Amino acid sequence: MDVTLALKALIMGIVEGLTEFLPISSTGHLILTASLLDFTGEKVKVFEIAIQAGAMLAVCWEYRVRIANVLSGLFSDAKAQRFATNVIIAFIPAATLGFLFNKAITAKLFAPVPVALAFILGGIVILWVERRNKNAAKARVESVDDMTALDALKVGFAQAFALIPGTSRSGATIIGGMLFGLSRKAATEFSFFLAIPTLFGATIYSVYKQRELLSAADLPWFSVGAAASFVSAFLCVRWLLRYISTHDFAIFAWYRIVFGIVVLATAYAGLVEWVH
Repeated sequence: MDVTLALKALIMGIVEGLTEFLPISSTGHLILTASLLDFTGEKVKVFEIAIQAGAMLAVCWEYRVRIANVLSGLFSDAKAQRFATNVIIAFIPAATLGFLFNKAITAKLFAPVPVALAFILGGIVILWVERRNKNAAKARVESVDDMTALDALKVGFAQAFALIPGTSRSGATIIGGMLFGLSRKAATEFSFFLAIPTLFGATIYSVYKQRELLSAADLPWFSVGAAASFVSAFLCVRWLLRYISTHDFAIFAWYRIVFGIVVLATAYAGLVEWVH
């Protein structure tokens, strides 16, 4: 395997893992990072989706006991059945809309400037929701086990906004969940669990659809990216769970806004040729 290719795959994997579960858009960061690395093309776009599997496995490992309990109780435990049903319900809106409109979205919006605009708009929304919640009463739903099917459906439609690159899947689900009455912890944990079918489905669908582009020679650098994604996502999930116990998401909102402005300014001034 070419060393330069392996290094680029490693960097992309680290970026994916660090950004997948933060409300700052992993897709947006991958698009911008790929542009800076001159790592572009149809195969790279498949790679960007495929390495999400590493981040998904990190969540599976972190919550392996909870997942095992749910699976073992699917036919006997009402709480496990309700939890699994809620995840499925929340998965359906984005899966359906993604299947219908993925091609158009990829063609029109997978570019640095639209991503930068989504960064800024998303940051403003996060600040608005955080300010709203500070003046609101106690959250209606304190735990993922207290969620109803309607709560799950609302979060599912919020996740659908993440089909727009730069919006952030985790940001849409967490902030959407908080807007609909979930506590910060419940919204964050449900976002983690919802990532499992979402990222798994996206990975399988993308790799299968673009299978003619791939060959056995691609396996090493895809593996490097997925492994880096797993390690960095695992560390990020552990950190985020500690962080949200005492902090809000305002810092991520300001990061999004500043980063988006920098991308737009450098593109407008011709300092960086953002391509994807």
